Amino acid sequence: MWVITVYANENTTMFEFDTEEEAREAFMKIPGCTILTEVVYFNDPCFA
Repeated sequence: MWVITVYANENTTMFEFDTEEEAREAFMKIPGCTILTEVVYFNDPCFA
């Protein structure tokens, strides 16, 4: 899971994405101070 955190106009908003590609595409279009984060769950079988 990918998360974009946006700090704009004294508000914090978070957006979740399933793929890195769609997250990076949105990341480039969102105004304000943005942080792109990958969330990794260690109990997810694909990472075991």
